[in-house]
Amino acid sequence: MQIYTVETLSGRRIKEGELLHASIVLAANLLRDAREAVTNAVGGKMLRYERLLDRANSDALELLKEKAAAAGYDGVLAVRISNPFMVQGSAAVTVYGTGFTFLSDDAVAVPVPHDEASTTPRD
Repeated sequence: MQIYTVETLSGRRIKEGELLHASIVLAANLLRDAREAVTNAVGGKMLRYERLLDRANSDALELLKEKAAAAGYDGVLAVRISNPFMVQGSAAVTVYGTGFTFLSDDAVAVPVPHDEASTTPRD
């Protein structure tokens, strides 16, 4: 399962699918919170929370891949990570993108209708 931040794949014909999303909330433990409270008071990098956010991002992306596979998609385009944050000792992350399937060379791609306002050039 592949995920991409780009909105189109050059050289590959695809059929776009539905919007997919995944959210993860991971809790820090009391010991980690106490250590980070000390770091917050004296200054410095909050390495334990950084690792927790990294893990939350990775877990959310893996969940997105699982959801795409379960829906029968080959991958997800235009993947975005939405505002990972720490709140009261927990890390919350939402990721989202558009599921897609690869088309064979002999398949005819069905154009996806776009809002005219988004394709109209502006002055």
